[in-house]
Amino acid sequence: MHILLVEDDAVLADGISRILQAHGMVVDVVNNGNDVEAVLRRAEIAVVVLDIGLPGMDGFEVVRRLRAKGNYLPILLLTARDAIQDRVHGLELGADDYLVKPCATQELVARLKALVRRGAPKPVKLQIGELSLDTFSKRAYIGEHSIELSVREWAVLEYLMQQVSRVVSKQQIIDAILPWGEELTLNAVEVYVSRIRLKIAAADIVIRTIRGFGYMLEKVKVEA
Repeated sequence: MHILLVEDDAVLADGISRILQAHGMVVDVVNNGNDVEAVLRRAEIAVVVLDIGLPGMDGFEVVRRLRAKGNYLPILLLTARDAIQDRVHGLELGADDYLVKPCATQELVARLKALVRRGAPKPVKLQIGELSLDTFSKRAYIGEHSIELSVREWAVLEYLMQQVSRVVSKQQIIDAILPWGEELTLNAVEVYVSRIRLKIAAADIVIRTIRGFGYMLEKVKVEA
């Protein structure tokens, strides 16, 4: 589960982030409302945990703008404000849930999981030739035989399959798969692609290197 935490208190943000990571979640952290949409454009976020009292654009305005643009990603407001009018206002703007700080760790985790369950997408299967990815269970197959992929290898292969027959650069791959604020070298992308090639060698697809541009995944053409 990939969480975006929007919290301007650095100590509190670090504490919440560590708690969520301990429960197996990936957490991106920003300290202001202005950066929220930028993160959402580059990362597949499952839930936004949003403080109200942010510098510049406050949490209420973040919710209002996202909903006005048709973005209905689950949002949990996490704030020190406990007045009933604040809760009602946040929910009326389109937030999905509301917790007052400080809150119990177990309750925060349980509410986030509940929000994801409510809006959980149906299983999606990506398939090109004999290679298929079940993006719901995170399993990869060549025909009926499963193949083992690391988290990063999975992310790279999934992105390449989403961009089938298109040339994508190493930097595009990095931008697509990396959590906000983390770094990955271009050489590391080469290593992941090399490992993936070995693991899918039995399939009827290839990852071609387009010199000077990047990579392209495509189905092998069988000559008559």
